[in-house]
Amino acid sequence: MTRRTRRHPFAALLLAAALPLAACGGEEGADSPGADNLDNPLDVPGDEVIGGNPGPDEAVTEDIKITAVGLAYPEDGVWEVGEDVRLYAAIANTGTTGDQLVEIRGQDFAGAELIPLDGPGGTIEVPENDNVYLEPEGPPSVLLTDLSTDLRSSQSIPVTFVFEQAGEVTLDAPVVSEPPGQGDFEAPEDPTPDN
Repeated sequence: MTRRTRRHPFAALLLAAALPLAACGGEEGADSPGADNLDNPLDVPGDEVIGGNPGPDEAVTEDIKITAVGLAYPEDGVWEVGEDVRLYAAIANTGTTGDQLVEIRGQDFAGAELIPLDGPGGTIEVPENDNVYLEPEGPPSVLLTDLSTDLRSSQSIPVTFVFEQAGEVTLDAPVVSEPPGQGDFEAPEDPTPDN
């Protein structure tokens, strides 16, 4: 039996953001000097650790944050003037009130098509106490139309997210690097026999 799994560039972007965090774990064990056998390392007082998630983690309000943003990788290596490009983003709402993403604008593209989860285009719901992921396989998804500049991997353009209640925030959206193994992934044969 074989399994097929589809990998998305945005998933790879989030994975790349998480990898540096995995390397931050300490090597101290219960028998190490300085280990006070605390149940929770977060209980240890100390200064804030500099570094962490390389993503934007940009607050729009106390409750609404953009935690990741990027532009799709171009198949031929460059987005050219006049082309349309998918915008990836992760939006977190930790509040008790929902909001709506009503517009995305920027100086380096003519407009943005917002494709909601249900119904015709226009706005994208950001429910209370939930996350919204804008991906190419959406909905929800966003297509930036008619680029006015050429873009290669790691180059970025400013993108403004406009919310109905939270207001707006502008972030640099980089073209994501081509993820390794992009496309379909063929899993190895299952060694267990079917009975």
